[in-house]
Amino acid sequence: MDHNTLRRFGEIIPKTHRNHNFLFSLFLFVFFFFSSHAAFDLATIPFNDGYSPLFGDSNVVRSDDGNGVNLLLDRFTGSGFISSSMYKYGFFSANIKLPSNYTAGICVAFYTSNGDVFEKTHDELDFEFLGNLAGKPWRFQTNLYGNGSTHRGREERYRLWFDPTKEYHRYSILWTAKNVVFYIDEVPIREVLRSAEMGADYPSKPMSLYATIWDASNWATSGGKYKVNYKYAPFVAEFKDLVLKGCSVDPIEESTVAGRSICSDQHADLEAQDYAAVTPRRRLAMRRFRQRYMYYSYCYDTLRYPNPLPECDIIPSEKQRFKETGRLKFGGSHRRQSRRKARTTTPVDDADQGDM
Repeated sequence: MDHNTLRRFGEIIPKTHRNHNFLFSLFLFVFFFFSSHAAFDLATIPFNDGYSPLFGDSNVVRSDDGNGVNLLLDRFTGSGFISSSMYKYGFFSANIKLPSNYTAGICVAFYTSNGDVFEKTHDELDFEFLGNLAGKPWRFQTNLYGNGSTHRGREERYRLWFDPTKEYHRYSILWTAKNVVFYIDEVPIREVLRSAEMGADYPSKPMSLYATIWDASNWATSGGKYKVNYKYAPFVAEFKDLVLKGCSVDPIEESTVAGRSICSDQHADLEAQDYAAVTPRRRLAMRRFRQRYMYYSYCYDTLRYPNPLPECDIIPSEKQRFKETGRLKFGGSHRRQSRRKARTTTPVDDADQGDM
């Protein structure tokens, strides 16, 4: 994860109307009520059947029923777990509840990677949740790397329409030979379509599933302005109802003809699942989420990429909402108007925005 790049853009976020959360929640209620396939049909597995601790073993606390795990961060160590196998394409999912109260400087990550096997040519698909000051909302980002393309980070950053510390929500990554889709509950929030122009930038080597909580004080909250405060420790991220669906492979054998043929049936089965289809109804939900809650996109960051990367679908009406930095332009909120009247030019970062 190229965190040096992230430091280049502290978030400047517009003040949105306070009823956006209510309106989007109402839209989601209608979306799920009228959809005959609102809930994915998922087979979950016990933690010990598919995962093992990655680091901070004493801070990896399994649930009593064996179906979940808590990851703790304290002043001594963070923690994490890793899938026992590597997968060539798959659906990776968990119900997650994030730490509450003061969480500045914390990063909770749910992601796939093969960096421990392909150190210089690794692939990665990320959910990264970025903590905040007490009373301020969590932010999060998704990212994609292929073949070690860390200098071409594909970050998007968002807000949520709910409080992720109050109850569990399902976060999922679909990865096929055709596309990558990031889901929150059953709402797709981002899709990356594979194209010939992407070349090796599209993740294509077997990956493991990871989940971690760690101290990212140097970049996670307002570009490192606010650090982890361990008087609020331990910070606890809760995971349950874990899903691993894909073809389990050895990364060396996978490169052979025999290795590829072993997975062909499982790849076909994966692409036949309900969650592999971004239906018109789901695409509408994705578009509405991105209109209301995406506040940074690399596709509109012309300072980083004067020529957009090949997978970017530049939508003129959407492009007008973003600055050349890829951040949203300020809207005409009362608060921003007051700043203009006062002739204040100080940038506003995440921590200054309050509850939007």
